[in-house]
Amino acid sequence: MTTDWGEKSTADLMSSYVSKEMGYGVPKEGWRICLAHEFKEKRKPFQAKDVSLSNVLEHIGLGIRYLKWWYKKTQVEKKAPFIDMFRAQPLRQIYGAPLGGIGGGTITRGWRGEFCRWQLNPGMYHYKTVTANQFTVCLRRGGQTVYQQVLSVERPPTLQGWNWGYCGEYAFYHALFPRAWTVYHLPGQNVTLTCRQVSPVIPHDYKDSSLPVAVFVWDIENKNDYALDVSIMFTMVNGSGHKDDKSGGHWNEPFHLEKEGEEVSGVLLHHCTSVNPYTLCIAAREQPDKEISHQTAFSPKGTCSGLWRDLITDGRLDSPTGSSPPTLKGEKVAAALAVGCSVPAQGHNTLEFCLSWDMPKITFGSREREHIRRYTRYYGTNGDASPSLSHYALTHYKQWEKSIEEWQRPILQDSSLPSWYKSALFNELYFVTDGGTVWTELPEDADVSGGVRSENGGLPAQPAVIKEYGRFAYLEGQEYRMYNTYDVHFYASFALIMLWPKLALSVQYDIAGSVVQKDPTERLHLMSGLCSPVKAKNVVPHDIGDPDDEPWKRVNAYLIHDTADWKDLNLKFVLQVYRDFHLTQDNQYLRDMWPICQAVMESEMKFDLDGDGLIENSGYADQTYDGWTVTGPSAYCGGLWLASLCVMCKMAKLVDNEETYRRYRDILDRGSAAFDKLLWNGKYYNYDSSGRDLSNSVMSDQCAGHWFLRASGLGEEDYQAFPNEKIKSALKSVFDLNVMSFAGGQMGAVNGMRPEGVPDRSSVQSDEVWIGVVYGLAATMIHEEEGMRTAEGCYRTVWERLGMAFQTPEAYCEKGIYRSLAYMRPLSIWSMQLALNSSQKDQTTSSQIGATDREQGQDLRGNQS
Repeated sequence: MTTDWGEKSTADLMSSYVSKEMGYGVPKEGWRICLAHEFKEKRKPFQAKDVSLSNVLEHIGLGIRYLKWWYKKTQVEKKAPFIDMFRAQPLRQIYGAPLGGIGGGTITRGWRGEFCRWQLNPGMYHYKTVTANQFTVCLRRGGQTVYQQVLSVERPPTLQGWNWGYCGEYAFYHALFPRAWTVYHLPGQNVTLTCRQVSPVIPHDYKDSSLPVAVFVWDIENKNDYALDVSIMFTMVNGSGHKDDKSGGHWNEPFHLEKEGEEVSGVLLHHCTSVNPYTLCIAAREQPDKEISHQTAFSPKGTCSGLWRDLITDGRLDSPTGSSPPTLKGEKVAAALAVGCSVPAQGHNTLEFCLSWDMPKITFGSREREHIRRYTRYYGTNGDASPSLSHYALTHYKQWEKSIEEWQRPILQDSSLPSWYKSALFNELYFVTDGGTVWTELPEDADVSGGVRSENGGLPAQPAVIKEYGRFAYLEGQEYRMYNTYDVHFYASFALIMLWPKLALSVQYDIAGSVVQKDPTERLHLMSGLCSPVKAKNVVPHDIGDPDDEPWKRVNAYLIHDTADWKDLNLKFVLQVYRDFHLTQDNQYLRDMWPICQAVMESEMKFDLDGDGLIENSGYADQTYDGWTVTGPSAYCGGLWLASLCVMCKMAKLVDNEETYRRYRDILDRGSAAFDKLLWNGKYYNYDSSGRDLSNSVMSDQCAGHWFLRASGLGEEDYQAFPNEKIKSALKSVFDLNVMSFAGGQMGAVNGMRPEGVPDRSSVQSDEVWIGVVYGLAATMIHEEEGMRTAEGCYRTVWERLGMAFQTPEAYCEKGIYRSLAYMRPLSIWSMQLALNSSQKDQTTSSQIGATDREQGQDLRGNQS
């Protein structure tokens, strides 16, 4: 289903495009925008000043404590806060698909062609457009240059010896992650260039998907009646726009590598910082009809007219031999690579470039440990892998594209799915690579078990899946700098378990190992003002740490609340364990996780204060809806609790533990009765059971427990926690009120809505739309048309109206503000695809994961102690 307003917003993004050229091999589906487009709406980030007076008064202690902590962190320790309420990132409506595979760092190229967002140091972002990083085209006819242009719409105050100001009305950008296309029609030249950007992000591939490389393929169409010589020049600064670009000691050198009958040439840019040094590489493949030339070093300041003249003279660069001298402090250095070819009249030719970066060893902010990136398993840790990486990328990218097309084709060709959904499904995957993501090897002496071994209800010291596939971590958000924030991963994890299930299981083993650990260190929690231990035993941590500290070693970077009192983290662990088993059929995984699940469920039992089988809340309900006051059982946590009891019953049957099954069955039966009695109002589940004025607010995420049961193949017959007729009624109420009564039904589902049809404004977060929650809600609704309509509002708002492509935020309000750009939770859109797969019955869910990616264990019943 596509609405009229959806069609109009799509057309708006391309309304400035004046050419009829549609490029070479550009797909129909994806996100498309003219380079001359300007977004009309300019939103501001949510900051401390946006908190309402009533909330300020209610949380004045929190505000004072946060301000003191913020001052100490920024002014005394000179560190970046894990959440900065005073210096949120302003909205820059410029970002395109990031470059690179998973876990080796990312460089984001904007939709106008800028190299503008950098995450080479793990988890730490800086947002700097490096002006000199450009592609330039040179056209020659009869030995004379007739046209030379930087392919950028910018007119910067530097490098004025270059021809800037390409007319954006003649170009458009098209993204379908992990690829993107930019089409440039060259005015007056009868030539069209299509730049295709390819990154190796390939489902169920754990080798090539780890590589820190990207390939740029330039298809050149000559519509003239005469041949042209065409050169493309790629310029790159040694660095990332960071202040350490001027720290001195950086140097460049040309290289040539011949291997397996293929030759690659280019320039290496050695960035020699004291912490996390790396090498950038720009390269091209030697071919009989292509000419490669280079400029080893030039200064990217002043007019830089010498390089421009070098290219314009004969379409090639001077290609000096030898390396450049190390830079002096205060200096920057850049390099250039040009590739030329002849394009026949009314003909076509192709040029290829590769950009790679090699930072094999990394340390986080504390500098305590050295970690080894995943790709080094194949390319070594010496920091000399850039030539080999580039060679491999340039000789294998066509196979990558074949794999990507085979993966995406069934969805793209499904005429029952709307175009916006196809764009959202693939483009939201950007966060798997650009979520501050790290993918590291497990050290030989590492012990992820927390010291509790399998025979004592714990884990192996080195679980096979982590040993073979490494450790994986991604941030809650680029602005909320905590790794593997578990309550949000609960939503986002669908992308991993469906596409890279071994990484999803690796995360689960890491979390399980931390469950049995405790950290008695006392620290102040900012919400309560009380001191309590950092980590309690048998409680799932909020996160595995801050990249500016030491992730995996020190968990729970989030210090707003005491996580020991949260109900949802343990429940989400149990639910994910069974869902992951359901989708992978990995029996060893279930055997390992079963005792951990029992331990965390036992720790939840203390919240069943009345002995009615239903856990209760006091104060702050849970981590997900932080700040929304709850008293007594609630629809959200209560629903997750019942769903967890369901999966415990199912797992008890699988491991042939009848006594445990009967125990959880009894709690489930009593809890379900109490849940209905306390929360069902005839139309939907009340927000909580306190009886206060706002307890009957309509919560958009009230069916989260049912959503996860359905995703796990449960939710019916013996493993049903919620009556079907009540789920249908609750979803109808959410659609009628939270969706259609909010913003004209065009912005998704607001978190909280009053029964009279006005948003619940009782907290900072209740009147927000959370895009990732809406995608999960839509998955729950997927059997009805309302599911697509609900999710469409979020996509149109973020990608087409607010200019937030490739930085989908956690939240936005109806007007004015957004919160936390580039956030993990919207990966939950893959739960919609899982629901579609299940409902279409095209294949069993387990085969959807892929037989090649499943390891069958031994029979559970025969091996359960």
